[in-house]
Amino acid sequence: MSKADAVFIANCKQILEHGMSTEQEKVRPKWEDGTSAYTIKTFGVVNRYNLQEEFPLLTLRGTNWKAAIDEILWIWQKKSNNINDLNSKIWDSWADADGSIGKAYGYQLAVEYDFKHGKMDQVDNVLWQLKHTPYSRRIMTNIYNFADLSEMGLEPCAYSMTFNVVGDTLNAILNQRSQDTLAANNWNVVQYSALLMMFAQASGLQAGELIHVISDMHIYDRHVDIIKDLIARESMPAPKVRLNPDVTNFYEFTVDDFIVEDYQHGAPIGRVPVAV
Repeated sequence: MSKADAVFIANCKQILEHGMSTEQEKVRPKWEDGTSAYTIKTFGVVNRYNLQEEFPLLTLRGTNWKAAIDEILWIWQKKSNNINDLNSKIWDSWADADGSIGKAYGYQLAVEYDFKHGKMDQVDNVLWQLKHTPYSRRIMTNIYNFADLSEMGLEPCAYSMTFNVVGDTLNAILNQRSQDTLAANNWNVVQYSALLMMFAQASGLQAGELIHVISDMHIYDRHVDIIKDLIARESMPAPKVRLNPDVTNFYEFTVDDFIVEDYQHGAPIGRVPVAV
């Protein structure tokens, strides 16, 4: 069984067997037909993925890893907040007529600040510190900017990264306030594992451990049966994932620089309803 599958199954069982239902609460999300989207939730999930052992691609069903990495490049490399710069439709529901999601995600990473070593944005600050002060305990980003929340199409779900170097290995903690388990769990894990790999290679380091901290991990009511079927499937061996070794500049990486081999996975689960 792949380690990513084992973690996913354990998370789902914890939520289904011990989680709390929000059916008695006043909830914000709605389904496409306008009815309230309730969840079963659990608080304070911490998952660990060692990239030196395995790249965490789910095998119970296929994850569209190319689209996931394209999105993380849209946010962290292009630092864009416009869906016209993205090669998928996943953000369409949160964009305005011009394609903007407001002052969210990539917008926040493009804002420049006065750091002690110069004026730059958060991404460039991380890259600078990994090169010049790799053992600092202050290498981090945060896009949950309270001053701009009212102008965001969606308040950030995954909102902060903390990087830490041990020897020649780069590790990271991803903090996420909320996660739709079926639609987004492995998607986010793949994205930030890929980001960790790119930052490591651009800094002359090895990618190590990604620790994923989720405050509110939930399964939507219309996803329960899909989840139950999914976690009953047979797991397959994890694929081999590596980066093109010739790219050492973070801003030059593309989706095509990720080489994924032997990715076996279960059958598609069909269209997943998304609550907005």
